Amino acid sequence: MNTTEKISVLRTKMRDNNVDAFIVFSADPHMSEYLPHEWQERAWVSGFTGSAGFVVFTRDKAGLWTDGRYFTQAGVELKDTGITLMKDGVEGTPNYIDWILENIPQGGKVAVNALATSHANWEQISSKLQNGGASLIHLPLIDEIWSDRPSPSKNKVFTQPVERAGKSVQDKLSTIRAKVQEAGATAHIISSLDDVAWTLNLRGSDVNANPVFLGYIYLSLNDAVLFVDLEKLETDAKEQLDKSGVKAVSYHDFFHFLSGIDGEKILISPNTNQLVFEALKAKNTFIKAAVPGNLMKAQKNETELEGFRIAMEKDGVAMVKFLHWLTHNAGKIEMNEYSIGEKLTSLRAEQENFVGVSFDSIIGYKENGAIIHYSAKSEGSKEITNSGTILVDSGGQYLEGTTDITRTFALGNDVSQDFKINYTLVLKGMINLSMVKFPKGTRGVQLDAFARLPLWQAGKDYNHGTGHGVGSFMNVHEGPQNIRKDLNPVELMPGMVVSNEPGFYLVGEYGIRLENLIAVREVETTDFGVFYGFETLTICPFFKDVIIRELLSEEEIQWLNNYHKLCEEKLSKHLDGEVKDWFLQLVQPL
Repeated sequence: MNTTEKISVLRTKMRDNNVDAFIVFSADPHMSEYLPHEWQERAWVSGFTGSAGFVVFTRDKAGLWTDGRYFTQAGVELKDTGITLMKDGVEGTPNYIDWILENIPQGGKVAVNALATSHANWEQISSKLQNGGASLIHLPLIDEIWSDRPSPSKNKVFTQPVERAGKSVQDKLSTIRAKVQEAGATAHIISSLDDVAWTLNLRGSDVNANPVFLGYIYLSLNDAVLFVDLEKLETDAKEQLDKSGVKAVSYHDFFHFLSGIDGEKILISPNTNQLVFEALKAKNTFIKAAVPGNLMKAQKNETELEGFRIAMEKDGVAMVKFLHWLTHNAGKIEMNEYSIGEKLTSLRAEQENFVGVSFDSIIGYKENGAIIHYSAKSEGSKEITNSGTILVDSGGQYLEGTTDITRTFALGNDVSQDFKINYTLVLKGMINLSMVKFPKGTRGVQLDAFARLPLWQAGKDYNHGTGHGVGSFMNVHEGPQNIRKDLNPVELMPGMVVSNEPGFYLVGEYGIRLENLIAVREVETTDFGVFYGFETLTICPFFKDVIIRELLSEEEIQWLNNYHKLCEEKLSKHLDGEVKDWFLQLVQPL
């Protein structure tokens, strides 16, 4: 079936069940950002493949809400589907619940799959619908029409040894239990996949580019139970669970297990799926709060930080080899956006302990660079020659850590002065954030303007966050911290790793984004308290031929020269021949 046929069948099911509106979120039972193939319901029914966004169907209308990263992509993918793009965050875009109430009859019925809807979301939708005279029900309609839905992965679950994790499972469970008791709870449920994997020092590959596996943890003051596909546990994983006092039970027994829990005070995240709450609410009470391990996971220990540094050095070598190959072969051999991504992955794969990519590479040539989360396909990708500009946003998963890096550069001498100006403004913003010093207690929203200021002063901006958290051989997008315009109450704390990625996008012409990963570290204590700063982890040079030196301050020039000196110290010993000669020219002082 094509998209319009799928929508037609869905609307038939809606009529059969007396449903006036149906919401399809981009979610799985664990509220993941990136989804296992079998849970990509929104992508399947709408044709929109971005990682964020949801679609609402009424009997005769449909709208897809997504953020600024995907406006261009969604416009292309939704063409001729009958689904209207709703630009979330843009003035004039209706709230989706208000839109639903305006487009269904009084007393109408709205359905969602509660297994793929968070409790917080369910409560918000239900409350607003009730105020508007409508109701919300659980009805997994996509199950009924997705006949060739993929089967869950059977990929193995393996250990992340304490030598890389830096903390044992026993220590983590002990600390989490203490926090559960402090909260006045007697039991705790962990459902987010990265928190499950981090807590138990296990990794998997059930989700593309994310080293996680499908699982839930039930933790009481005396017992710990992992619900997982038992066939997927490698021998070392089973032994580690046994040693840590964790019982492994079939993933499919989870809801049956919940039905037997009685009289507990359960610490549970509001981001847990609604069916978990439904299974527990009759016999138990809830203490709704963030998963304690989530903040613990975000603050990397010294072992994990050293793993990042090792991974960055390997990744830098692969990146330099790639950049040399691309700049010296563009226009000479046949290549396109997709094929050069494959080349970059192959160079990363030459590095020891490389596991896979940390996300599907975003490689946008010329005007495609302006599509913020552009994904080049194996068929129909833009051919690359020795002219114009290219944006390469990519990353790797290594046993030691996770990388995420973006470089934008020219493939020829025909780059406009405007491009160079905008490139330099983006670079200034990145350097500003790299150099900032801030007091303990600072939130990411308070630092976001440092990266945007050079663009703001020129009357320009970018439509995405400046920084997201990054996991330790874990998800490339990790909370709870970030750096963006939106208010997030989470403080930036030592050990947190975030991206630093300002950008500028001129639709139809080019995109610019520069990205390093940075780690929060303590800098000094003064009469005014403790101050933090950032350690730059990513090791890969910038292209000086697109920098306008006169737009940089002396302090910014010094930072760039020092950074290139670091790149030379870390990477030159791994390079040889003409690649090394080229690299040494690239890292010369500006």
